[in-house]
Amino acid sequence: MTDERVVLVDDGGRAIGTAAKAAVHHAATPLHLAFSSYVVDAGGRVLLTRRALHKPTWPGVWTNSCCGHPLPGEPVADAVRRRLVDELGIVVDTVDLVLPGFRYRAEMPNGMVENELCPVYRVWWTGDPTPNPAEVADFRWASWEEVRTTTDLSPWCLLQLDELRNPPADWPIADPSRLPPAAQI
Repeated sequence: MTDERVVLVDDGGRAIGTAAKAAVHHAATPLHLAFSSYVVDAGGRVLLTRRALHKPTWPGVWTNSCCGHPLPGEPVADAVRRRLVDELGIVVDTVDLVLPGFRYRAEMPNGMVENELCPVYRVWWTGDPTPNPAEVADFRWASWEEVRTTTDLSPWCLLQLDELRNPPADWPIADPSRLPPAAQI
């Protein structure tokens, strides 16, 4: 983890402060703003990534393409673009909001907790990424059917898939006014 700060939010999704990213993931993790993104290619395949083995939360676990936290004052869509470059070397212009109010809490066997208000985005991009080994241990392109039937994914990814039942091309773009207040920058 770094000295980055994350946006703490209340149950209504309103910003109530910030905290060091390194200090918010523990057994009593406060609710904070994050995001998830799914990179989809022209053939409808989804880019799955395996989290780096040294990450404190869910090391080595397969998950959606890219996750992260917007910096205080940073629009979430800009954070998605920033983290796609940082983690995967992917540069995109457009990100589509698909699940504006997704929220989850997940606990690892060691007691580490993720507790995030986590809007979900779809990104169209074709090619092979250049993963940053500090963030990503491996990647693979998977058909939508394979993604839907894979059970060894991160808890947040599995919960998102409960809401994203249709193929990615059919995911409706959500109205940004449905984002939590802290994300409406």
